Formats: sequence, structure tokens, C-alpha cells
Amino acid sequence: MADVVSDALPYDFRLLDDLMDKAGIDVLLATSKHNVQYLLGGYRFIFFSAMDAIGHSRYLPIVVYVKGAPQKTAYVANKMEGMEHANHPFWTPHFFPVAWGTRDAMARAIEHLKAEGPAAPRIGIEPGFLPLDAARDLEAAFSNAPLVDACGVLERLRAVKSPGELALLKDASERISASMKATISWAREGSTKKQIIDRLRVEESSRGLQFEYCLLTLGASHNRASSDQAWASGEVLSIDSGGNLDGYIGDICRMGVLGEPDAELHDLLAEIETVQQAAFDKVKAGAVAGDLIAAGEAELRKQPNASCTDFFAHGMGVITHEAPFLMTNHPVAYQGIDRDSPLKAGMVLSVETTMLHPTRGFIKLEDTLAVTENGYELYGSDGRGWNRGGE
Repeated sequence: MADVVSDALPYDFRLLDDLMDKAGIDVLLATSKHNVQYLLGGYRFIFFSAMDAIGHSRYLPIVVYVKGAPQKTAYVANKMEGMEHANHPFWTPHFFPVAWGTRDAMARAIEHLKAEGPAAPRIGIEPGFLPLDAARDLEAAFSNAPLVDACGVLERLRAVKSPGELALLKDASERISASMKATISWAREGSTKKQIIDRLRVEESSRGLQFEYCLLTLGASHNRASSDQAWASGEVLSIDSGGNLDGYIGDICRMGVLGEPDAELHDLLAEIETVQQAAFDKVKAGAVAGDLIAAGEAELRKQPNASCTDFFAHGMGVITHEAPFLMTNHPVAYQGIDRDSPLKAGMVLSVETTMLHPTRGFIKLEDTLAVTENGYELYGSDGRGWNRGGE
């Protein structure tokens, strides 16, 4: 059963077992929506896609996995998810659509653990995604069993993407790129940031994406929040958006200009592109991850506007910052623990160079790359130059 099921999932049970063993974990309780989605093979209950709250509590999906025994895996779900199972059955051998909140969900998970798990299991949890009331109930039920942080196990499990995952990430990136080009072309003099963001939401939704966010600047401003600021002739626009396709994130940044870009704008974007390409050249399976960081930073130091420009790279996939972790606290608070490790084929990276120019504004390219055996594949590469507004 395990081999048959695993063939349809983006991960392998043997890798999961090995990661759990190295972390000292006997039983895994995944409670974050992104890891539940991943472990179930791509499912997320649409009713709680945008908000968790219901009644006096919140939605708490739980996947229970016993090391070395995928046949004991259970999914504890909201009561309404029984209808989802009727149409598209979950792979988990045990399915319990019983919960309306956190404590009833955890009670059923505990019951299953006591029936199917070891007597005193070392339980892996996601501390940042386990509500206090449910955590207290779990601790009380297994008072002699330590709770272990399993976030690293799940991050490592997700680090190398399957062909199906890579296809989703590529598709998501291409749909975002097309949405951005259409939005920039639609926007014209007088269009406000709010209106442009709303238009991008429409464009992404029409292409089957779940809109997640848009960070937008106009003119000389470096403020990327929504406002009533209007686009003026000759000004630049930067548009940075994440769109979700079946649980996988596309995240790129592209540039627009209202009118024709002048020589200075061409030069500024060329600086950005030079840094990006220097980093791209170091990407391939087996290459030390830190080499792409060093190459990007070295090339940036040569540029005329290095003092107002920043280079950054990170892993991405189910969420926007995941393994490999390449840089420390730059800007998201985590350690760059993978900087000295080799890249693997199937890893996906976001590479971004950002210029906060004092007079021309926020100029940035953010690109998504999949690591391959001999190099990389660039996803959603369309529109990487100056895109004209008002056309």
C-alpha cells in the first residue's frame, strides 16, 4: 500500500521516516494548512482557504503520521470535509471528519494516537501552528511524551519538488507574468494604486489563480502599500505579486513605465539584470548554494547604484520562503543554514535584486528558477524588460 500511495504523492515515505528518525520523532502531527495540503497530496479545504475562524474556535486540520507505518496515517478534518472525501477520497487509510474547532480535532487525533501509536511516543508538532488549547490537551494525554519541533523535518521533506510540483510552480509563474503584463497595459495616467491592484486581482483570478497580495510602487515613491496615489506620465511602476495555483506560489516582480523609458531607466534596469544573471550563472545541481549569493553580491558591488540596491535569494514552493534557506535574516528572520550545502535538482529559488533609487523610484526584478542537473529553468520569464502602460 505504501509504495502505491507514495507514487501519487510529492514525497516519499522512506525520506519522511529517515528525517523523523534523525530528529528523534516517532509520530508526526501536522497542523499547518500548507503542510496538511502537502502531506495529503495537494488538498486544501476551500471553506477555510482565506480564514480559519468559525464559531468560538478555529479550523484545525491534523494529519497524524506514525513513523514507518503509513497504513496508520489519519486525517482529522472538519465535519463538512466528509463531502470532499465522498467526491475525491483522501489517500489516508483513516479519515475522521468530526471537528468544528481545535479541541475536538485534537481529541480525535489523541484517540487515534493511543490506538495506533507507540505507548510513549516522541511527538513532532509545528509549534507556530498548534493552538494553545489543543497543545495543552496533547500534553495532558501524553504527559511522559516529549513534544518535538518538527518544522525542520517538513521543510526538508518539501525542499526538492516532484515533477508535478514543478509544473504547478511554472504554470503559476507564467499566469502571474501574463496577469502583470495585462494589468500594466490596462493602467494609464490617473490610475491609482488601489485601482491597479484591483485590476491585477481580476487578471489573476481570470487565469485561475488565487490572488494573495500585490506590492506596488509608482513614481519616485518606495512605499509598496495600496493607496490613492495616481500614476503620472513618465513614471515607473513596480508590481510584485504572489498568486496561488492549487497550493503552490508564483512570486515575481516586473517593471512598467508610463510612456517610453529614457536612457537612464534602461541603464538602471540593466544594472538589476546584470546582478540577476551573475547569480543565475551559478545555479545548477551540485553547486554550492552560497556561490550564487556570492556571485550576486560581488556583481552588485560593481554597479554604479550599489549603495541603494540590495540582492536577495531564497527557496520557495508551497510557501514563499522555504528550504533551501540561503541567507540569514535578510529580510525574513531565519538562519541561512543551506548556504554551504549543494543545490539539488528540483529545488526552486527566488532571486531578486531591488534598487531604491532616490529620484526614479523602486526598480526591481524578482525571478523564479528551478534547479536542474545542468543549470536552471526560468519560470514566468515574460515581461522582464520595461512594460509600457496605457497601451
